[in-house]
Amino acid sequence: MNASDHGSAPDLRTVRMALMLACRAPSVHNTQPWRWVYDGTRLHLYRDTSRLLRSADPLGRQLVISCGAVLDHARLAFVSMGWFADVIRLPESDVTDHLATLEFRPWTGALNTTAARVRAIHDRYTDRLPMLAPDGWRDVLDAVRELARPHHVATDEIADRSRPRLAAAAQHATALRRYDMPYQNELHWWTGHSDTQQGVPTAALVSEAEAARVEFGRGFPPAPYSVRRAELADRSRLVVLSTVGDTPAHWLHTGEALSEVLLECTARGLATCPLTHITELATSRSVIADLIPDPDIPQVVIRIGSAPEEAELAPTPRRPLDEVLELR
Repeated sequence: MNASDHGSAPDLRTVRMALMLACRAPSVHNTQPWRWVYDGTRLHLYRDTSRLLRSADPLGRQLVISCGAVLDHARLAFVSMGWFADVIRLPESDVTDHLATLEFRPWTGALNTTAARVRAIHDRYTDRLPMLAPDGWRDVLDAVRELARPHHVATDEIADRSRPRLAAAAQHATALRRYDMPYQNELHWWTGHSDTQQGVPTAALVSEAEAARVEFGRGFPPAPYSVRRAELADRSRLVVLSTVGDTPAHWLHTGEALSEVLLECTARGLATCPLTHITELATSRSVIADLIPDPDIPQVVIRIGSAPEEAELAPTPRRPLDEVLELR
């Protein structure tokens, strides 16, 4: 059955299938801070403020970026199932939790530009280990810039000569957080547990020896001792997603652009790791702003590289769909 055989909106089975795919989107600490409401015609995205990281993300910037990523994943998933979703962002100015409404129309066009990114949803993971230099880097950079541009998000590479300054900013951010007990308690609450459907499991973390070979990683609780990719020095490239403003609308668009960038890289066989801790503090953001051409506001830094062939990492857990989808 194709889209034209349906009514003016996807049926519930299609909605569930698309959202199961969409909810594979990345989120800060894998908090999955989103809530969907389907009214039979339109699909609404709300932020779940009960999952706000009050120490790391008190303004909810990263929470909204995470919701932007799931929004873009959903849009791609619906297109692959024969439905184009027109996205109305921040539809109610007086309801701050209501981030987007999706209105549907049948889609019978080609999927050439989206099919690879949809397939990449299953394959994408966050790689915190050292990486090789990314293959075909110039072409990759041009492609992700084009994908982020419709969201008014700039994509700039951190030049080699500027990496020491960024590394110093990352180390400074880590040092400031080291004795911040509310932050550390929050970090441990969301990481290192293997029997939950949320958070960062132990299998997705790196050991102290592995973390020492990546200059820019967040200071997560370490995994048990291991020395994976012991022969590698990290050669990943670094890009910054930045916006002209710093409002919820800019954050939402950043998340959508982040989704596109991560999926495009995955479709090209590359590994990725978003670095959000470097942009949590104003001091670090000001350093990053000095390293990019335009006076934009840095939102996310991303490591992009090639991972050597090895056993695939297990996917991080996700909440059951019924916990995040409400029918009205």
